Order: sequence, then structure tokens, then C-alpha cells
Amino acid sequence: MSDSYSNAPENIAEPHENKMGTMPVKQLIISMSLPMMVSMLVQALYNIVDSVFVAQISEAALTAVTLAFPLQNVMIAVGAGTGVGVNALLSRALGEKKFERSDAAANTAIVLAFFSFLAFVFIGIFASRPFIMTQTADAEIISYGTTYLSIVCTFSMGLFFQVTFERLLQSTGLTLFSMISQIVGAVFNIIFDPILIFGLLGFPELGVAGAAIATVLGQCLAACIGLTLNLTKNKELHFSFRQIFHPRAKIIGRIYYVGIPSILMMSIGSLMTYLMNLILAAFSSTAVAVFGVYFKLQSFFFMPVFGLNNGCVPVLAYNYGARQPYRIKAALKFAMQLAFVIMCCGTAIFEFFPAPLLHMFKASDDMLAMGTIALRIIAIHFPLAAIGITLGGVFQAFSKATYSLIVSLMRQLVVLIPVAWLLARITNDVNAVWWCFPIAEVVSLAVSIFFYKRIRKGVIDRL
Repeated sequence: MSDSYSNAPENIAEPHENKMGTMPVKQLIISMSLPMMVSMLVQALYNIVDSVFVAQISEAALTAVTLAFPLQNVMIAVGAGTGVGVNALLSRALGEKKFERSDAAANTAIVLAFFSFLAFVFIGIFASRPFIMTQTADAEIISYGTTYLSIVCTFSMGLFFQVTFERLLQSTGLTLFSMISQIVGAVFNIIFDPILIFGLLGFPELGVAGAAIATVLGQCLAACIGLTLNLTKNKELHFSFRQIFHPRAKIIGRIYYVGIPSILMMSIGSLMTYLMNLILAAFSSTAVAVFGVYFKLQSFFFMPVFGLNNGCVPVLAYNYGARQPYRIKAALKFAMQLAFVIMCCGTAIFEFFPAPLLHMFKASDDMLAMGTIALRIIAIHFPLAAIGITLGGVFQAFSKATYSLIVSLMRQLVVLIPVAWLLARITNDVNAVWWCFPIAEVVSLAVSIFFYKRIRKGVIDRL
């Protein structure tokens, strides 16, 4: 595939021209996405390792951290979703050479990160225990869950500033530095998890609190690194205390116009997981365990595709602002091909090696039998998901995040949950329930293609 179309105008680089407007598209996508793909793989590894360490305390501790996940995920969604809005606005402003607007977006992002932190301080102090109590009456689990959730929420400043500074680096094409920030934070977390949980190397034994403290310390370290890299390496942005302390409502509105649908979209997963657990629990706890194992395993393939998508969004947004439709089409085509290949690899591994994957989690005979069928059925939809995720990047880059929200709602709630419930009721067979994933993906992909055709006809082809 050529990096440009035959009728593409020649790119003449200006002094200090951003690479997103001049670098060959294939090379650009790789350079932008690879660091984020690697960092997301590290994050996926951390999620598994963290669960393994917590499980050594007791099953109640692991259950407590699991129950805390939905609210913790909402916190992550607020930070990451706001970052998507900042990313789209900032990259487009750079493409249009509106540098005052790009600086305003960067400085406003810092303000929004701080106020998001304050909101979750309140939630951490007053809502942690009631939230856990809505899911269990076990006193031990409530105690563990309240401890963990209150710490990660109340001390969430590191999380919000880490995400913000990483997004600013990504928006200007400095994804390698963004990767460094995220990997250092994750590795710190992995190292200090066992140290603080079990009291190694002279540290006190803190149990579940140690896991939470390791998490927030890793986030704070990553935030500090991200700030330093933005101040020393990110020459396209200029930080100003005047703009930080006097944010513009118009900029905030534009950020959240894209950011709020992204926040809602990222939060949908928590509700979907909760509802699926209820459906599967009617069959057995083993069914719920299989679903949980699937979610951990699939991250090794979905995370790289999400990283590829995150690297593609600023490229698309920049070239939208720069009015270069041929680069937009080339970037989208190449990103979709890469995502498709990655997901096909995931499908092959799930289809041919389900038993070794399940043995990683010490699966019982019942879990192995059920899980083998589940992984093979669910993995059918991976290649379709690759196309849908890539098209979602177009929606975000062109400030059409509501399209992404609609597609995500179709995939995870409007179609998946009702189909899962119907299959459970009609067949009374848990193995039939897993087909809800391929069915939901087919429907959501059809909607994604419909929205993309509207954008291509109404926007891209008119640039």
C-alpha cells in the first residue's frame, strides 16, 4: 500500500513542521502507536500480576478489589475520556497552526485534572464504604474493599495528572516519552505491590492497603515524569500560570464535547461486567470465573489495538486540521490492517491454545471444560472488533465522539446484555450465552460502518 495517493499534493515541510503532517504515513503510525501499544501491554501485565499478589492475602481480599473495580474504572474513565477531548482539540489546533488554541487546551487540561481529583477525593471519603456495601454483606470483604477504594480515590491526583501529561505528549507526537512515563509507573507498581502487601525489605505489612498505596505511588511517579518530559521535551506547547488559573469556558466546552461521550463510553464496561456477572451467576460461580479469566486474557490483544487507535487519533485529527484527506485515508487504511492482523493472532491463540491459557489461572476440570468452549466462541469476534475500534478512532479525531458512544452502547448494553439474557433463558445452557459477543459485534460493526460512511461523504471527501 502506498503512503499517499497518486493525486496527493506534494508535502513541502515548513521549518519546525510537525511530523504528523510530513512523515510517511506507515512510518508515522508505527512511531506514534508502538510506544503506546507497548505501554498498554505492560499495563495489562500489571493487572494480572496485581490480582495474583492480592489473591495471596485471601480470597476475600481478591473479591474486595474486584468489587472496587467498577468505581475505580469510572475514575480512570474520567481521566482518560477528558484526555481524549484534549487530544482531539489540541492536535487539530496544531494542524490548523492555531498555536494559541493548542496552548489554551494544554493549560486547561491541567485545571480539569485537578478538579477531577477533587471530585474523587469527596467520593473516596464518603462513598467508598456504601458502594462496596451495595454488593456484599460480608464484613471482611467490606473492610478490605473500603480500605482499597478509599485510598485509590482519595489519593488520585497522580492518576489524573499522569493521564493528562501523557495525553499532551501524545497530542504532539511524542509517544515514546508517553510510553516511558506509563511504563515506569507500572513497573514501580509491580515491584512495590509485594513489598508493601507482604512487608518485604523492612517495609510494614500493609495487606490490601499496600496494594492501593503501591498503585497511587506508581501513578504519582508517572505524573512527575510526564510533567518533566512536557516541560523539557514538548516544545510545541507553552504552559502559563495565567492560563491555568484563568481557564476559558469555550475551551472547556470543546474538550468535554468530545470528552464526555468518551467518559461515558469507557464507563459502560463496568455496567456491562456487572450485568454479565448477574446473568452468569445464575448458572454457577465457575461461569463468572470463566468470564473474569476471559477479560484478563483478551486485554493482551485488545490493549495493543487500543494503543494503535490512540496513536492514530492525533494523526487523523492533525491532518483533518491541515486539510490533507489523502493522509487521513492512508492512515486509516494502514491502522485498520494492523489492528486486523493483531486480532487474527488473538483469535488463533484462543482457538488453538485455550487449555494452556486457562491453566495459567489454575483452572479446575469444570472451569477448563467450560472455559475452552467460551474462549473459542468469544474469539470469533476479535477481527470484527479490530475494524470497529479503528473506525471509532475516526469518530474521536473528527469530534464525533457521540458516534463512538452509540456504537459502544450497542456493543456492550443494547445488544450484548439482552442477547445474553435471552440465550440464558431460552437455552438454559451457559455455553450458548457466549454467542452474545459475536452477535453484538456484528451489529455494532454495521452501525460503525454506517457512521463512517457519513463522515467520509460529508467531511473527508470535502476537504
